[in-house]
Amino acid sequence: MQLIFLKKDYQMENKEIQLQPVVSEKSYNLANASGKYTFLVTRGNNKIEIGKAVEKKYKVHVEKVNSVVRPGKSHRNPKTNGTLRKSDLVKFVVTLKKGDKIDEFLNI
Repeated sequence: MQLIFLKKDYQMENKEIQLQPVVSEKSYNLANASGKYTFLVTRGNNKIEIGKAVEKKYKVHVEKVNSVVRPGKSHRNPKTNGTLRKSDLVKFVVTLKKGDKIDEFLNI
């Protein structure tokens, strides 16, 4: 019996990534001082996809992308007396190439 292995194409899906800028003093200080911009994104996206989305949307060069998972908060459902949990969000910190900046981010 001969086994045939099919090679799968692992290409990124053509999906829309919603980049939500984080509006806080800490994120503004990071952006002004060291060129690091912070975005909130739903789970299911990786660092490579986020980097390409930022480059495409803001026309800048991304050097580095870091991520932190922010767990969803749980709350009580009064009808069933059970607990529900909101979906997790991922906070991405994107470091841009020296000299690049996102003007829209600082004008919010």
